[in-house]
Amino acid sequence: MICEKRKWGLIDIGWCLSNAFTKYSDFVIFHMKCSTLIRHFKAIFFSANLCALYLCDQPLLLPMSIPIQYQKSHVIQGLRYHFIKQSEIKGLMLFVNAYAIVTAALLFYKKIRPELFLLGSFLWIVLMVFFWYLLPWLFYRRTQMFKQDWTFNFNASGASLVSENGRADWTWNEVTRFFESPMFFHFYFAPKSFFILPKEHFSFDDQQIIRGYFKNN
Repeated sequence: MICEKRKWGLIDIGWCLSNAFTKYSDFVIFHMKCSTLIRHFKAIFFSANLCALYLCDQPLLLPMSIPIQYQKSHVIQGLRYHFIKQSEIKGLMLFVNAYAIVTAALLFYKKIRPELFLLGSFLWIVLMVFFWYLLPWLFYRRTQMFKQDWTFNFNASGASLVSENGRADWTWNEVTRFFESPMFFHFYFAPKSFFILPKEHFSFDDQQIIRGYFKNN
């Protein structure tokens, strides 16, 4: 097949090459500027493949978006883990437990009156009721954050939370602490600045990706 000396449109070029390679597989001759077409198509093909390889080597450059909704009972359960893991509360609970154990031992050997042991038991019950039930409920009631619908966007460099009332952006390096409870990812920017993400909205693969971002930074 011989290309003639004339101006070729894009459709003509595609038709010419298609017929050349499908009908005449043995020998194809390209005259004049037609021979440069092969070089152009090679360059285009090479560039497309190079771009594809680059995108494959750069996963999650574009942010993934996941809608977040909170359920009251789940949030209160997640807040219980948040409060119990606070150093001040943990220290107070350890002190009350130690007091209860010591007074129980002294009462067994009849070194103290029963009232001191009952006082330790009463304090332990009060603290558990307050930190496990009352404090999470009060925090949820006074916080509007968990009563809104959010969109969680994330990629390899950072994440953002978007709602109708505001937006927050951060990089993974800004997260100072991270742990998991049965229903939530808990992450902290400061001891008292935190956010919880419900796991139920994430697929298994997305959960693994989130864990990797938190733990690697």
